[in-house]
Amino acid sequence: MNASSTTMASRNPTFAARLYRALTTVGLPLVELLLQHRTMRGKEESARVDERRGIPSIERPRGPLVWVHAASIGEAQSVLVLIERILRMSPDLNILMTTGTVTSAQIMGQRLSDRALHQYVPVDRIRWVRSFLDYWKPDAGLWVESELWPNLVLESKRRGIPLALINARMSERSHRSWGRATALAEELLLAFDTILAQDNDIAERLRDLGAPHVFVTGNLKLAAEPLPATAGELITLQDAIANRPVWLAASTHRTEEDMVGDVHNALADSFPGLLTLLAPRHPQRGGDVEQSLTQMGLTVARRSRGDAIAPDTDVYLVDATGLLGQLYRVSPLAFIGGSLIPHGGQNMLEAAQLGCAILHGPHVDNFRSITASLAAAGASQEVANREELTRSVAELLGNPDRLQEMITNAEAAASRNREVLETNMQLLQPLIAKAVASGS
Repeated sequence: MNASSTTMASRNPTFAARLYRALTTVGLPLVELLLQHRTMRGKEESARVDERRGIPSIERPRGPLVWVHAASIGEAQSVLVLIERILRMSPDLNILMTTGTVTSAQIMGQRLSDRALHQYVPVDRIRWVRSFLDYWKPDAGLWVESELWPNLVLESKRRGIPLALINARMSERSHRSWGRATALAEELLLAFDTILAQDNDIAERLRDLGAPHVFVTGNLKLAAEPLPATAGELITLQDAIANRPVWLAASTHRTEEDMVGDVHNALADSFPGLLTLLAPRHPQRGGDVEQSLTQMGLTVARRSRGDAIAPDTDVYLVDATGLLGQLYRVSPLAFIGGSLIPHGGQNMLEAAQLGCAILHGPHVDNFRSITASLAAAGASQEVANREELTRSVAELLGNPDRLQEMITNAEAAASRNREVLETNMQLLQPLIAKAVASGS
């Protein structure tokens, strides 16, 4: 598409964009009901829910402001190292990070630097979007991976805010879905001055939908720093585990926890003292997970309740945020959830960085490149179902040499591709420099 048609697309919203804007405007009562329901379920912070309406809860700092939007915790953590590099470009520069989940807000509160602020992203109603942009006045916007809210993207572009889509991801399934709304897809992708894709396949899908400026830079998750751990809490956890055989099921989703419980019951006699560490992707589900596991005859200790790991504890349920860094450091073997169900998987690289052999299911569409690199290195194994998960956990816990070989391979694989960060920074530097100049 040439420059004139690009300009026309940004000035004349498609019918789909206009219809979307109208529906999100008249749908206010339903949106308010949804926010109320989510707040009651712990999926919104009652004290900060106005941020979802575009109402700020903190003061905007003076000077240039780069806005980084990430959907949830995985995407947000993947760009922390990039944020640190961006902040080095100017002492007057600040970062506004927006996410949409309570878990991500909690983690960002712990891990963002002094010149980086967090707010919840506004719900995509044009009035709330304009309130958000009127107040924060970002000088540039970096959107992470794949969550594209039409009102927020198009209103940002209308105001002339330079935008980049970084660590861009698009699965085959998403490509097919967007293919049924090609005009809207093209309109959204044209709003971005630069798109940095994780791999060639993703780049081709984006180009097919009309994206004009796509570069392949690799996956930023490969450049992320290892997850942190508090030394005192780590020692306490290591002492509690002692010499017990242990494995971890991390970032699990509904129904996967039952599979994990079945694995423990199946292996308990073969591995006396077996301890299963379980960290659900959504910690607020802790009560339901505990109930299900206890009905299976398992003794459960819960992190959120302050329970200690006792000699008879079967499952240590870590229903709290920010603790995967500890768990990966104490377990030699990790199953990464969201992969035995059609969810798309979760980030395996975090486990590899901290010395875990990795098991995962077949549903890893969101992390294809990372999965392929770990498999090629001999750092991971795919399991199709609970029976194969049981068999693989047993084989690895029963074969320390094989387990250590996978751990060594995982650490080596995770140490590669540090150049991804430099490539991203090189391509983003003009946009960030423009933001610094316009906001000064």
